[in-house]
Amino acid sequence: MTRYAFEDFTPGMTKLFGPVSVSKEDIIAFATEFDPQPFHIDEIAAKDSFVGTLIASGWHTCSINMKMFADGILLDSTGMGAPGVEDLKWMRPVKPGDTLRCRMTVTDSRESRSRPEIGLVQFKFEMANQRDETVLTQSNWVMFGRRDAPPVEAPPASSPAQPSPAPNAVPIREGMSANPFLEDLMVGATDELGVFTFSADEIVRFARQFDPQRFHVDPDAAKHSLFGGLCASGWHTTSVWMKLLAAHRDHVRSETLARGERPARLGPSPGFTNLKWLKPVYAGDTISYRSTLTGKRVSASRRGWGIAAHHNEAINQHGEMVMSFEGAVFWERRSEH
Repeated sequence: MTRYAFEDFTPGMTKLFGPVSVSKEDIIAFATEFDPQPFHIDEIAAKDSFVGTLIASGWHTCSINMKMFADGILLDSTGMGAPGVEDLKWMRPVKPGDTLRCRMTVTDSRESRSRPEIGLVQFKFEMANQRDETVLTQSNWVMFGRRDAPPVEAPPASSPAQPSPAPNAVPIREGMSANPFLEDLMVGATDELGVFTFSADEIVRFARQFDPQRFHVDPDAAKHSLFGGLCASGWHTTSVWMKLLAAHRDHVRSETLARGERPARLGPSPGFTNLKWLKPVYAGDTISYRSTLTGKRVSASRRGWGIAAHHNEAINQHGEMVMSFEGAVFWERRSEH
């Protein structure tokens, strides 16, 4: 019998996770695969960056928090996955040698209206470093089975279409990143970032490190879960979005340099809102990613910088949206040069 079911989570309940130490090698390894911006992978280049030192990708920090939550609660629970994340803020950068802890607080709970055997629990996560400085805050709901409810009937997993002839390619389109400075960005412009085919091996590899719930790591157990088959961690899906975005921006930077121009620098993201994992991403699914500029403004706290807001989507081979969220990033201004 599992320790935690829906009934065990009452508003006000708290639990501490960690500590987890983050090494330079950890930061560079994650960023090399998913977020190879200079301030995540190159100590020398990072000195001339927005932050001035090597820092972890925000998606790496999210994934570390997920692993602490899984180890502390989910792996001994009736957990059935999360529909998304309402709000997440990266408050301070995570640096090599930092030791992270997280405080989990239950803020709300309710029974599912459509599935009485399931309940939803709202959590708030506050991650801090060894100096008790908050580095991440997060709020989201998670689905749990009720303790005495019958097993959840698993729907059949979607049948993946055949991968495209060139899976994981990154086609480049003119869009919001094609202009170098904040003033040049066009609200409403969309970048088609590319496609990525999720293999079973990649799904399991990521999940074992950051989100080892049974429906992400065990194909047989996944068949009897709410998802009906092996599916990717939501953090894996978002990390691949970052991977393709970084590749797109690197191409734009190269093209700008080839024209003899200096490209604008980009800084880190302050966070995101309204992240929705709308459908599972199954082994064999090919996901198309895109990003649309929704707004831009001058930064009130950083001279020479602005903030670009963007809406992001991921769509599977059936034309179904599997993920969306609202993000933002610090973007260099032209007017200061």
